[in-house]
Parts: sequence; structure tokens; C-alpha cells
Amino acid sequence: MSNLIVVGFPKVEEAEAVRKELVSIQQEHLISLEDAVVVERDADGQVHLRQAINLTAAGALGGGFWGSLVGLLFLNPLLGAAVGAGMGAASGALSDLGINDGFLREVGETLPKASAALCLLVRDATPDRVVERLRSFAPHAKLLRTSLSHTDEAQLSELLEKTRKQAEALRLG
Repeated sequence: MSNLIVVGFPKVEEAEAVRKELVSIQQEHLISLEDAVVVERDADGQVHLRQAINLTAAGALGGGFWGSLVGLLFLNPLLGAAVGAGMGAASGALSDLGINDGFLREVGETLPKASAALCLLVRDATPDRVVERLRSFAPHAKLLRTSLSHTDEAQLSELLEKTRKQAEALRLG
């Protein structure tokens, strides 16, 4: 079962940097992400979703491949590619994998203007090692929401607080 974790940041650049670092950490098998979306509320109060994967483009690419294959079989590759890409793009645009966009927009509405949140759908993780790797971002991160149990949420909050204090001590010392 996956867990939802939403962490707030004062700047969108910090949320994006953490997402990039999480992709690196995922390659080391310390975390397994199903989705990672940066939700930005700009200075005007508008909410923007920065998806990790562009589903429309991915669908068009996959549809183009299958359309080309079908087109080759029927000796009309251009028509097959065009139809396949169009159908793939449509299916990609209609699918909402990972975290629900409506939920993400609700989170965005609760953020202060000119700030951001990183919404993660985590399949599996080694929390202490992941938080340790993200230590440089800890002074600014704030746990906003989670689907973890109360015990696991308390442990994660405690770990974030401990890491925040260590990061501040390193910065001051």
C-alpha cells in the first residue's frame, strides 16, 4: 500500500530541488515513488501543478509506436502512426495516474502565496536514510499532510525536526 506525504516549502525552487534529489535517491533503491508533484501557488494566488510525467506526451509516444506497428502490418505506416499518436495522446490526457489532480489543487489553495508543496505517493522507503540525504532542505520543509498511521507520522515528524536542528547547527557552527 502506498502512502501520501505532502511537504510544504517557502519557495517552489526548493520543492523542485527536493523532487530532483528524490529521483536520484530512488535510483539507489532507498525510496520507491509512484508519483511526485510540485504544487505551486504563485504570488497572484494561482495554483500550478508541476507533474513529474507528462501523460499526454507519454501517451502520444506509446500510441505512435503501436500505430506505426499496425501501419506497417497494413502497408500504410503514415496513417497508422498518425492515428496511433492521436489515440495515445487522448488516452494519456484522460488518464489520471498517481495523486488525484483535484486533491492537488485543494492542497494548492491552502498554501500561502508564493510558496509550494511537494506531494509524494510513496510505495516503499527507508525514511531515516531518505531524510538524512535531504538534510540540506530540512530547515525549510514542513510536513503538511500524510496518510501514514499516527505512529509513523509522529516518527517522520520527529525525524524531520531532528534533521532540521542538525542542519541549523551545521549552518551556525
